[in-house]
Amino acid sequence: MILFLMGVFAVGLVSGATAGLVGFGIGSLLTPLIAAEYGMERAVMAVSLPHLMATVFRFWRHYGHVDWGVFRKFGVWSAAGGLAGALSHRWLGGQGVTMAMGLLLLATAAANLSSGFFGWRPRAGRTLGLLSGFFGGVAGNQGGLRACALLICGLEPRAFLATSTAIALAVDVARTPVYLARGWESLQGMGLTIVVASAGCVAGTALGERILMGLGVEQYRKGVALAVGILGIWILWNAARS
Repeated sequence: MILFLMGVFAVGLVSGATAGLVGFGIGSLLTPLIAAEYGMERAVMAVSLPHLMATVFRFWRHYGHVDWGVFRKFGVWSAAGGLAGALSHRWLGGQGVTMAMGLLLLATAAANLSSGFFGWRPRAGRTLGLLSGFFGGVAGNQGGLRACALLICGLEPRAFLATSTAIALAVDVARTPVYLARGWESLQGMGLTIVVASAGCVAGTALGERILMGLGVEQYRKGVALAVGILGIWILWNAARS
C-alpha cells in the first residue's frame, strides 16, 4: 500500500504540473493508476475530488486573467456536458467511449498542429466544449477537448490557462455532487488515496505555473496541441490494454 500511495503522489505531482502548465492532465494520468487498484468506476469518482481541489487552487491563482466572454461561450456548454456525463457515467463508461475520445483528441490535435483548426466556426468550439464536459463526466477526461476548443480563440498563455481552469471548475461543480450523491459508499476506504493524490496535484500545479511564465503565444499553442495528441495516444493505449 505504501508503494501504491507513493506512486499516487508522484503521478499526482506530474499531472498537477501538467495541469498547471496547459490546463489539463490530472484526470487523464491519475485515473488509470487508481483504477488499477480500485476499478474504473470508483477511480473516476475518486479522482474528481483531487481534480476539484487542484482546479480551485489554480483558479484562485489566475482568476484575474479569465476571458469571461470565452467562458460564457464554452463554460455553460461544458458544465451542461459534465452534468449529462456524470448522470450517464454508470451506463456509458466503457472502452468504446474512451477509445472514441482518444481518436477525437488525435484528430483535433493534428488539425491544430497543421493550422487547420482556425478555419472552424465558433459553433465547432461550442460542440467541443459540450463534448469535453460530457467525456469528463463519463470517463474523467475533459481537458484535452476543452483545450482544443479554446485554442480557436487565440488567447495568450495565462489567459488560456485561467479560462480553461474556470471552465474546468464549472464542470467539476456540475459533476462532483452527482458522483458523491450516487457513489459515496463506494468511496469508503479510499480516503487516504484521495488525500495523497490531492496533495500531489496541488503541489504539482504550483510547479507547472513556473514553466508557464516563460512561454510565448505560438510556442504555447503548439505545446498544448502536442500535449493533446500525446493524451489521445495515452488514452487509446490504456483503453486497448483494458
